[in-house]
Amino acid sequence: MKYRISHTTKYAYSEPVPVCQNKVHLRPRNSRRQTCSSYSLIVHPEPVLVDTHLDYFGNTVEYFSLVDSHRGLTVTATSEVEVKPAESTNGLEATPPWESMVEALRSRPPQSDVNNCLFAYDSDYAKASEALAEYARASFTPKRPIGEAANDLTRRVFEDFEYNPGATNVKSQVSEVFANRAGVCQDFAHLEIACLRSLGLAARYVSGYLRTIPPPGKPRMIGADASHAWLSVYCGAAGWIDFDPTNNVIPGTDHVTIALGRDYADVCPIQGVFVGGGDHTLNVSVDVAPLGQAR
Repeated sequence: MKYRISHTTKYAYSEPVPVCQNKVHLRPRNSRRQTCSSYSLIVHPEPVLVDTHLDYFGNTVEYFSLVDSHRGLTVTATSEVEVKPAESTNGLEATPPWESMVEALRSRPPQSDVNNCLFAYDSDYAKASEALAEYARASFTPKRPIGEAANDLTRRVFEDFEYNPGATNVKSQVSEVFANRAGVCQDFAHLEIACLRSLGLAARYVSGYLRTIPPPGKPRMIGADASHAWLSVYCGAAGWIDFDPTNNVIPGTDHVTIALGRDYADVCPIQGVFVGGGDHTLNVSVDVAPLGQAR
């Protein structure tokens, strides 16, 4: 599946902003299943400085600075991406027993696996706890294949937790989500990651987009697609396998990956600081359109 993606963020300020510094993760990653063939970032007002580099996790990061007074900021990232189907879920039962993965992560790994171990430790938004370990053990029964167990945990999060945008905010902790049994995609990804880390397993946060499909006979709503989040679990020789607890699916061609990290803090689409501005409003519009339908 090939897509043209447009992600526009608009800030409006009640007072002038004389200076601001920003960092963005908006360029889709290249991987075995995904290829970004074109990408552009347009910022208005035009920044005095733009710098691009790869971060520790291999994500493209762009910095830009504005030093002229302004009362509005628009950031638009446009890209074209091809996404290939995921492997069949039938292979989940062939993944290693989850206990063997815990043992491998705790032992001294080869250099090639050092980065994988990083994702087994706590991060700001995804901290291990005994309560989460107990919840996860219902899926992670003795000697169960890790992929099969993670898929079952994904199903349980989907069934046990309510999707409710008003239940949390961007700073909500996993403990709050677990207690209230409600949240959004970011919360469910953090929750399942924390459950896995509570058992000693490695899991990472994935930010990206999810293509929405209109009801039969209805046109696409331009700008109605949204930023999305899911997780990826380290399964040894089987590599990293993605799971989407918000929708209870293994991400396929409807999911476009932007960035990977320990949690949301590592991959926030746009973050920065500004001086002045008074009150401000924020509007975000995302459009994920199959090539040939973009407009």
